[in-house]
Amino acid sequence: MSFRANLQYLRAQRNLTQERLAMLLGVSRQAISKWESEKAYPEMDKLLMICDLFGCTLDDLVLGDVSRPAASASAAGSSNVDSSAEAASPLAASSKTAGIIAPIAELAQDITGYDEHRRRFALLIAGGVAAIIAGVGIGNLFDSSNSILGATPLNDFLTFLCICAGVIAGLAMLIPGGLSRTDFKRRHPYVEDFYTGEDRSRELRLLVIGIVGGISAILIGIAVTVYADDMLGGSDGWPNAIFLLLCASGVFGFVYCGMRYSLLNINAYNKAAEDDRKEHAGEQDFYDKLTGAVCGIITMIATLIGLCLLFLSPAALRGDWSTAVTGMFWVAWPIGGLLCGIAATAIQLFKNYRER
Repeated sequence: MSFRANLQYLRAQRNLTQERLAMLLGVSRQAISKWESEKAYPEMDKLLMICDLFGCTLDDLVLGDVSRPAASASAAGSSNVDSSAEAASPLAASSKTAGIIAPIAELAQDITGYDEHRRRFALLIAGGVAAIIAGVGIGNLFDSSNSILGATPLNDFLTFLCICAGVIAGLAMLIPGGLSRTDFKRRHPYVEDFYTGEDRSRELRLLVIGIVGGISAILIGIAVTVYADDMLGGSDGWPNAIFLLLCASGVFGFVYCGMRYSLLNINAYNKAAEDDRKEHAGEQDFYDKLTGAVCGIITMIATLIGLCLLFLSPAALRGDWSTAVTGMFWVAWPIGGLLCGIAATAIQLFKNYRER
């Protein structure tokens, strides 16, 4: 078979369209079409990626026939030598060829590096959130009312410094994490689902460990603050610091394990990437555009109402900032968010009804 026929066969074995194979290899669909019509030939790095994807050798891909059982030629060549042994033991003869097929990977391969990206992305996001909480916790060690340094003018400065350091450290992880996610989705708009049932079971066990460990850490932190209140007459200073540091570790466990498990859903990743591509290409579904427009209008109205309640109410104009009206200006945003959710649900239900 030719390279063209081998590629078509391998693609059909995995139910991959030309477009999806192109996304996996980082080329255009037209490139795949040209390869399969022998109008062009892939470069060496793409040939190696195809071999990794389908689990075949370069010789088989370019010169061999991946649709035939492997080693048939060698079996035929050695038939004369082993004929007596095979005649004596038919089972031994059948074992040499039974189940030996072309080395096509039956399971999808992670040629895009999605698993490494998934772990790193979850680690950066979880670490960023935990770093911010930990910074606030460390800052509590220098609380003026119960500082570990005692009464010193440096307490407020050290508290501010610790909080700033935590925020900076958190942003130093959150921002690269978000950028890496965006870049990965741009470079790999489609990822073949290569996770096995064993992989999912292992990640589920890790998720349970993360949840149990996180809850335990937070409960221990609460116990420390309760003990400090009862025995020391207050939880300011180091008790709050311990509580927040334990909360940081618990939140890290929640976020890290939860994101690792949720990112196993490659179908959701592919759908989100496809939606992003359509949005950038101006091909977004009408109902999605309608949902975005309605939610945008609701958010704008909620913002205007909130600002008016804060700055333009009669009480605010009189300079009275302690009234219930100005004190509740923030309620406009939660109500706006609730209305956005109701509108999005209603539009989706209408869309489903029309598509029946």
